Amino acid sequence: MKQSYRVLSVIVSGVVISGCGGSAPEAPAEETTPAEAPAIGEIVRLDPRFDALVPANAVIEKLSDGYTFTEGPVWDRQNNRLLFSDVRENHIHQWSEAAGASEFINPVFEGDRTGKRSVSSNGLTMDADGNLILCEHGYRRISRLEDNGSRSVVVEAYEGGQLNSPNDAVFASDGSLYFTDPPYGLEGLEESPEWRGFNGVYRLAADGELELLVEDQTRPNGIALSPDETILYVANSDTENKVWMAYDIDDSGTSNARVLYDINDQTEPGAADGLKVDVNGNLFATGPGGVWVITPDGTHLGTIKPGEVTANVAWGGDGSTLFMTASTGLYRIHLSTEGVIPGP
Repeated sequence: MKQSYRVLSVIVSGVVISGCGGSAPEAPAEETTPAEAPAIGEIVRLDPRFDALVPANAVIEKLSDGYTFTEGPVWDRQNNRLLFSDVRENHIHQWSEAAGASEFINPVFEGDRTGKRSVSSNGLTMDADGNLILCEHGYRRISRLEDNGSRSVVVEAYEGGQLNSPNDAVFASDGSLYFTDPPYGLEGLEESPEWRGFNGVYRLAADGELELLVEDQTRPNGIALSPDETILYVANSDTENKVWMAYDIDDSGTSNARVLYDINDQTEPGAADGLKVDVNGNLFATGPGGVWVITPDGTHLGTIKPGEVTANVAWGGDGSTLFMTASTGLYRIHLSTEGVIPGP
């Protein structure tokens, strides 16, 4: 049983789990009452501007646990719930304030696992009609969940070759879908005979035309657009090159590639992984130790640390709640800023 509870205190936790692309030990779900729930997390404030985003009385809450490696959260506004992947277990789960946590899709992948390292969904988002969009490792595609429970293909190939294993995605206001395609679903990663020969960042236009935007990132992962959609942010989760990249973006593609923030000197567990942007353009990016809050000019304001390696984040509720998928647990924090929730 996945336990749902609320924690109202904030201290440092000593939990260490391996980061993105690695394996994480399974933590058994525990029957924990709110009174017995351990205090969790830490909020590190480095710049006065952080206080305008994360209030002084903010607390990290653990909502559910007992997972193996959680990823790809998205808020489903139509049903007032969060959906998120358990990458190692090949499941998608749902959580709501009213009902707590439960399975939503089990299994995600039902095919032949030969040559596959990871088969579940990873990143999730919503299209303009409120349909769930899945980045699928096993089927090596991006799919759409239909009303009858079936899935249809959104995109699965580029120039006649199968994608590697789509990881994360974000829609632009014109209906274009930007997504990353690292090798994490392939056995042997870049050594797999199925690897495309590059790990791409793509744009799928609303009319179905697929464009390769970036092919020189070693492990493109989390992806987001600035509020005015002129800058594309992409996390590089390679343990040998942990950076957040920024690109100018327009109808012709990307330009002015630059490192927004380099975290190769960090020793806490975690890589540059999932990220979202608030309405003022600040990044909430999962990295070593937790969720790094970074300004558009590349200043690190502070870090929200749930106490586990944090893989991804999502805006939910009224838009000012930040949900965090962190290895074995699901967390949230209420903020003074907000972000756009995908979907209608």
